[in-house]
Formats: sequence, structure tokens, C-alpha cells
Amino acid sequence: MDIKIEKKPWYIRYRYYMVAALAFIIFLVYVISLSLGPRKLRIETDNIQIAEVKNDKFMEYVDVEGLVQPILTIKVNTREAGSVERIVGEEGNMMKQGDTLLILTNPDLIRSIEDQRDEWEKQRITYKEKEIEMEQKSLTLKQQTLQTQYEMERLRKSFGLDKEEFKMGIKSKAELQVSEDEYEYKLKNTALQMESLKHDSSVTLIRKELLRNDLERESKKLRRAEERLENLIVKVPTGGQLSFVKVTPGQQVASGESIAEIKVLDQYKIHTSLSEYYIDRITTGLPATVNYQGKRYPLKITKVVPEVKDRMFDVDLVFTGEMPENVRVGKSFRVQIELGQPEQAIVIPRGNFYQSTGGQWIYKINSSKNKAVKVPLTIGRQNPLQYEITEGLQPGEFVVVTGYDTFGDAEELILK
Repeated sequence: MDIKIEKKPWYIRYRYYMVAALAFIIFLVYVISLSLGPRKLRIETDNIQIAEVKNDKFMEYVDVEGLVQPILTIKVNTREAGSVERIVGEEGNMMKQGDTLLILTNPDLIRSIEDQRDEWEKQRITYKEKEIEMEQKSLTLKQQTLQTQYEMERLRKSFGLDKEEFKMGIKSKAELQVSEDEYEYKLKNTALQMESLKHDSSVTLIRKELLRNDLERESKKLRRAEERLENLIVKVPTGGQLSFVKVTPGQQVASGESIAEIKVLDQYKIHTSLSEYYIDRITTGLPATVNYQGKRYPLKITKVVPEVKDRMFDVDLVFTGEMPENVRVGKSFRVQIELGQPEQAIVIPRGNFYQSTGGQWIYKINSSKNKAVKVPLTIGRQNPLQYEITEGLQPGEFVVVTGYDTFGDAEELILK
């Protein structure tokens, strides 16, 4: 006899398929929820740098590299043309003011000065001859003056005698009148002679003075010409290190040509270049420091070159106090130029997040410190160590400041 087999319900028969389908649907929902929700990334905290947001002192400054240069570099120029006969100073030597650098020779100049000396000698002899001539004339004038004065005195006495004889009746009135007329005539004539003698004497003195001035003027010309010979010996204008000499023996040089350079090493300056971004904020007198071997050395800006080249401009600084012991020309130091006084501000340390986010956002860590999420922020000023936060963060919060090149587009970081 056949046994009737009951047919199982469909949900019993297909229960395995239903479980598999349900598991697939749950997995699909999970995948869709992950794709629609924020992207998360698990990160080891040892691989990132976490920093605290602080309310701390913030000072804006620029950190640049500067090169030590001499405080002053002087170019040595020739004052006369000529050919280089001998070079005395050697490159790198320390020179004192007035030391001989090199010797030039100029035959044409020597001949010209010798001709001028001969001409001056001729003029000097001519002056001596004219001086003797004028001295003789002066003696003659003095003799004539003396003779005229004697004649005047003799006439005065003769006329006086004539008046006495007239009173005594020896001479008539007519004779006295003739004597008086003669006396008056000779008196006036003598006065004119005296005036002429005075004039001749004054002219002689003026001529002598003019001749003396001419001779002195020619003498000065000769001295100036002889000084040109001294200029053929090129001397150092100030003490310092002879950095280079760019002429060789036998070379012809022109007047005023630059032939050498002296570095004044009594003091040093630091030369650096800054981005044009700071050109409106960098002025002479701004303080700066050099940190070397744990010690700070103060400086100040003494020169700002306003010309911008390749988006940079040049700045010179000098030490205002003690200098590092090993300062040498060409040595480099890190220089911090202060752009203001320290101020209280909300700050975070610098990190590579700025390069990745442009300073627009950052990962902020939650209170449990197991997750970090993106938050927007606004960065104000910055220095080589800090960023000033104007919006988005508060003191006491923690943020991730490094590792952004490995985070991709993750919205959340799961910290392990």
C-alpha cells in the first residue's frame, strides 16, 4: 500500500534561499549606506601629529637666510692714465690707509710736466728781471721825489727872502711880484710833479703785485702738475682687506678706471632677500635677531632696496650689539625679522595641512579622542612656527596638523 507524502510549505522548502537573499539585501543596504554616508579612514595616531589649540603669544616675523658681507666695499680707481709698471698689493692682504697698491708709468705726462717746469723757470727769471727793473725805477722815483721836495723848500725860502728885502726897501714891488709869480708857478708845477711821482709809484707797486700773482699762479699750476706724478702711485684710500686686483703688469689703464676693491672689515652686515609680499612692511630700523648656538644676537635693518627683481627685494642688516665669534664674510645665518610686537591670539603649530587644505579646513578631534572630523576654519597671520586662527577653533581643542597627504578625501578619521 502506497504511503501519501505530504508536501512541505514553500517557506520551508526555500528557507535557505530566503536566508541567503536576506543576507545579500542586508549587505547591499550596508554598502549603499557606506557610499551615501561620510567616508571614514582608520589612522594610527603614531603616524600623525596632534596639536592643541592654544591662546598664546603670537609674534609675526620672517625667517630667512642671510649672508655676511663687509659693512663697506670701496672700489679703488686710478686718478691718472698709464701702464701698470708694478703691482705691490696682493689679493687677500690686509692693507692700511695710504699703503701702495700699484705703480703706473706715463712718459707723456712726465714730458708734459717737465715742459711746464721749464716754462715756469723761464717765467720766474723774467719776473726777477722785471722785479729788478722796477726796483731801479722805484729808486729813481724816490730820488726824483727827494729832488722835487728839495726844490720846493728852496723856492719857499727864496720867496721868503724876497719878501723881507721888499720890506727893507731893497727890492721893488714889481720885483717882488715877479718873484711871487715864479714861486706860484713852480709851486703848482712841483705839486703836479709830486702827484705824477705818486701815480708812478702806485703803478709800479700794482705791476709788481700783478707779476707776483702771475708767478704764484704758475707755481700752483706746476705743483698741481707735479701732484699728477704722485697719482701714478695708486694708494689704498682706507684700511681693509684687498679682495681683488683686476689689472696685470704692462696693462694700459684709463683715468678713473676701477682696478681693485677694498673690503672694510671693522664691522659686518647681513644681506638677505625677501618676498615682495613684505615690501610694504619692511622699513629701516626694524629689529631682528640671529639665533646661533643657543644665543640671540640683535640686529636692525639699515637699508631696504625698493626695486623688486624676480619677486624679491634686498635688505641689509647690521649687528647692534655683540656678534657671533665666528663671523666671516660669506657665512650664512638664519635671521628672524620682527614685523610687530607679541600679541595674544588663538594659535596652532604649523603643519602640512595648510598645503593640502589651503588653510580652509582641518580635522578636529572629538572629546573622546577617538575620531576626527573636518571643520572649516579661517587663518589670519602666520610665522615660521605658528598660524593665527581667527574663526573655527577654540582654545583647548585638539586638531590633526600632519599626514594630510595620506588621508585622501576622507570626511572622518577613526583614531586607533
